[in-house]
Amino acid sequence: MVESVARVRHIRVTPMKARRVVNLIRGKQAHEALAILKFAPQTASEPVYKLVASAIANARVKADAANAFLDEQDLFVSEAFVDEGATLKRFRPRAQGRAFKILKRTSHITVVLATPDELVVAGKAAKKEAK
Repeated sequence: MVESVARVRHIRVTPMKARRVVNLIRGKQAHEALAILKFAPQTASEPVYKLVASAIANARVKADAANAFLDEQDLFVSEAFVDEGATLKRFRPRAQGRAFKILKRTSHITVVLATPDELVVAGKAAKKEAK
């Protein structure tokens, strides 16, 4: 019924570390994902927490615009993925005129929340495509 997307771009967390956090919440209910992220020790959990909260707010606004009822307890994290962003390149001076490269990596994180109706429809479509 309602699907909402939230994205954050150019966040200064390496994609590998952000994926560890995103893998924790994929497929979970939205409120359960927020609880997991609130107590996760990883640094990347804070921006992902804000992103899930933003996706919930986006779903609420989308439902209000369509005059539809939305129970936030029904929202699931249907998709969550991390893409690599731009890499900031720096160097560290070393002995005898050498320089070592430092790569400051960034991430693009996307979270999609959906109600169970859409998950069922998406599952049926995927099964048809598989045949």
